[in-house]
Amino acid sequence: MELKGKVALITGASRGIGRAIAIELAKRGVNVVINYRSNEEEAKKTEELCRQYGVETLLVKADVSNREEVREMVKKVIDKFGRIDILINNAGILGKTKDPLEVTDEEWDRVISVNLKGAFIVTQEVLRYMKKGKIVNIASIAGKDGGTVGPHYAASKGGLIALTFNLARHLAPNILVNAVAPGPVDTDMLSSEMKEMLKKLSLTGDIAKPSEVAHAVIFLLENDHITGEVIDVNGGRLMD
Repeated sequence: MELKGKVALITGASRGIGRAIAIELAKRGVNVVINYRSNEEEAKKTEELCRQYGVETLLVKADVSNREEVREMVKKVIDKFGRIDILINNAGILGKTKDPLEVTDEEWDRVISVNLKGAFIVTQEVLRYMKKGKIVNIASIAGKDGGTVGPHYAASKGGLIALTFNLARHLAPNILVNAVAPGPVDTDMLSSEMKEMLKKLSLTGDIAKPSEVAHAVIFLLENDHITGEVIDVNGGRLMD
């Protein structure tokens, strides 16, 4: 896919991986829609960073697990740009606890609703308008090996990988669907203590930068012969 001039919707783009993806797309001339749920200040920073590359931007507040908010978000994108060529399902949250015995029904439902159901809702609403394009889901190493941050998070990311495969089969050849599964990433979702511990588990001796995950996304968007694949960005922690 030639990226310049395309329109991309990135969920959870106020910071971290989502911000890095938005910036890398803007560098390549992609007009970016920056979705956020609550942190408008950080979302505006992402928008400013993208605008310096001369692209058009749109800032949209929406909880991806809320169907009506998502529908309104997509409508705003269509009203402004007339189309959506690229969807990046990045929005995600961690639970408060890692212990399976301590996860409450409410916490389980919230993590699954944002990380898995939210990705499906956004995809479904976007597909009402996208006839040809690319979708990339941001999964996790936890979706493959169970991870260390809780059963609800692992289940949501494992489900997202399965959803990627299902959509790839149903939407080809006009819409290609892939996923990127990062290991630990240097974002504010992890404490400094956790980052240091996780660095020791990586064959590279470090954890990924958000930009390194973003580069994997760009690769999938630019290549027109890959669909139904999951690219691992985990420093050699998972080899299969």
